[in-house]
This record gives sequence, C-alpha cells and structure tokens, in this order.
Amino acid sequence: MRIAAIQSGGGKTYGAVDAGRFTPFAGRGGQVLADLPQVIAAGRAGLQAGTNRGAASALDPATLAAPVGPLPKNVMCVGKNYHEHAHEFANSGYDAGSRQAVPEHPIIFTKGANTIARPFQAIDASTDDTGTLDYEGELGVVIGTRCKGASRADAMRHVFGYTLVNDLTARGLQHRHNQWFVGKNLDGFCPVGPWIVTADEMGELRDLELTTTVNGERRQRTTIGQMIFDIPTIISTLSAYLTLEPGDLIATGTPAGVGAGFTPPRFLKSGDQVTIALTGLGELTNTIL
Repeated sequence: MRIAAIQSGGGKTYGAVDAGRFTPFAGRGGQVLADLPQVIAAGRAGLQAGTNRGAASALDPATLAAPVGPLPKNVMCVGKNYHEHAHEFANSGYDAGSRQAVPEHPIIFTKGANTIARPFQAIDASTDDTGTLDYEGELGVVIGTRCKGASRADAMRHVFGYTLVNDLTARGLQHRHNQWFVGKNLDGFCPVGPWIVTADEMGELRDLELTTTVNGERRQRTTIGQMIFDIPTIISTLSAYLTLEPGDLIATGTPAGVGAGFTPPRFLKSGDQVTIALTGLGELTNTIL
C-alpha cells in the first residue's frame, strides 16, 4: 500500500494512493488520521478495509506533505554506508573527523524535526554561508513496532514501510565544525516522500535501484544490496542502545556520486532541481532557492 499525507488548512490528512487518486483514512467515529503513529496503530488490515476510507479524489502532487511525523525522535541517519561513497568522501577533503574510509561499525548521526521538508518544497539554502550545498539520495526505513535489543534475524518484522530521503548537507559547515550535526541540520534539509510504501508491498530490496539526478543529469546510481551495513544490521545496532518507536525514520546512507566527490566539487545552486528515485517508491523532487 502507498500511504501519503496531504496538507490542507486544517493540517495533514493521511490516506492511500492508487492510480493517481487519494483516499483518506478514517478512524473511529470517522475522524481523519492526521499523524503517522495513528496510521501505524490502525494496522495494515484496518487501513485496507473499505469501511475505514473516505471519499477518493484526484491526487494533486502540490498538496503532498512529508509522510512522516510527529517524529518520536530525530531522524536517525547512517553515514558512509556504501563502499564507493565512503572512499569518495574520505578523499573529498570534507571528512574532517574520520579515522578510516570504510567504517567498522555503522556511523550514526541525526537530523532534527526542523529539517523535514515536503515533496516539491523549495529548499532555502541561504543560511549556508559556505555555498557548499550537497545532495544525498537515500532509502528511508519507517519503524512500525516498538523494539529494543532486536536481533538481525528479527529486525525486519519491525519495519512498517519505506520512503525516500534527501539528506541535504552543507559540506563547508560539516567540515568547519569538525562533526556532522550543524551541516546537516539547517531548516528544510531533509526532504521526505513522496509517500510510504508498506513493507509487504516492497518485498525484497537488494536489487532495487536508487538514483539521484540534478536537472535531469544522473549523479548517483546503486542498488540497495550494495550497502555496507544492511537494514537488519542498522536496526539491530540502533535498538541495542535505544528504543525504536512506531514512526521513527531511519535514513540508510547515500551512494557514490555526491557533489563533494567531483573534481572540482559540483555543489547545488539556486534553481537546481534534485530528484531521488527508487524502484517501487516513486520520485522525491525538490528545487533549490
């Protein structure tokens, strides 16, 4: 099932997307479901029931909201999780605090709720005084059930679904502050969408292709199976130390081809359009102001 959120004057409304039409979910008493934890709590069977649906209408992409929130905690992100990207970043001159190119254990950082942006939202990069805005196309994992200490073998049963994430980064700030938080946490620096596809519909991920294009030029291309640390390992690692909650979002890392990896670097500029795509998940597009 494809689950989207649309924005109206009254806030978010969640519903199902099918063949270009949006059908809002209805909870007990007919009220709309306005946040992702409510949607997850309703369960897939409940969401699929026709009695729990409102009237369908044509989906206007301009009304799409980020299909996550309110977030139980910051977006949890994995750094340097593809071999070629780990090496290109280590050689880029922006990886100030790294001890080795390819990590032995998952590198985890976070992005705050202030970074969440919707599909097609124009991203204001004016607060990046270094002019080094970079794209990072990533697969996002949405947690569906509370878990602590999950094993690798058990990890996937805690996944509700998947979405797309653009982990926008100001490379100069990332280097200046000798850590990743500031450069990755400017307002609007985490576009998410266009929707969530439930895990049962996505199936096996290994051979699915993830791409990033800038103004139609392909910059990144990989398959999910090329991750250094796969999704079960990421979930097992995180849940060993903190409790994962329904609605938590994990960004699983970006492949080679980021702007900082080119010589000279190819950073984003005003007017650039960035599109992240993954087989079965659709496209996440944003323009830089």
